Amino acid sequence: MTVARSAAVVLSLLVAASSAAAQTGTVTGTVTTAVAPPRPLRVTMDMQVCGRELPDESIVVGPGGTLANVVITLAGVKAAAPYPDPMVTNEKCRFVPRVQVARPGAPMKTTSHDPLLHTTNAALDGGRTLFNVGLPVPNMVVTRNMNGPGLVRITCNTHTWMRGYIMVTDEMAAVTGPDGKFRLTGVPPGTYELRVWHESLKAAAVKVAVKAGAASDVALALTR
Repeated sequence: MTVARSAAVVLSLLVAASSAAAQTGTVTGTVTTAVAPPRPLRVTMDMQVCGRELPDESIVVGPGGTLANVVITLAGVKAAAPYPDPMVTNEKCRFVPRVQVARPGAPMKTTSHDPLLHTTNAALDGGRTLFNVGLPVPNMVVTRNMNGPGLVRITCNTHTWMRGYIMVTDEMAAVTGPDGKFRLTGVPPGTYELRVWHESLKAAAVKVAVKAGAASDVALALTR
């Protein structure tokens, strides 16, 4: 392929992408809370690895009350591309990441960096166990497929304070970071329902109107 033809192909792709973006909209937002973060968790076993206390990540609050680990789902809108395959890591007696999104049927890998026995116990929100994987040595990796859609809770049978969550969905969704922000792109014009999930706090679903070529910004405040 000549240089001129390559440039023409790149230009064509850029024009197509720009045209597609102009036909869709974006939903952005910030999630906050006035709830204070909980006190650290006291560790009662394996303190040589876990430490004497760990942060309680059930409510992670940043400057100005920004809230991490909130799942925002645009109901009825399919994700434009598959989510990355989930990875659950046992690290210093915590699950990392705490909250993530995965597509139904995705292969989930789980591993441990800690020199002690951990388990990755995955159960549906109703309580039915999907799998329970033992990780007795560091850096071994086990793969299991995710069911779904729905919320999957991750626990460790050995260290009962450990928690993780995977929202399994084929809908458009995002997880807020420490700044409380989320962004959903490529949304067709229309009016939709934004569903909000957090492990400890609550918020009602909200309506959002999306226009082509524009961003719709939403502010969400979660409470108990």
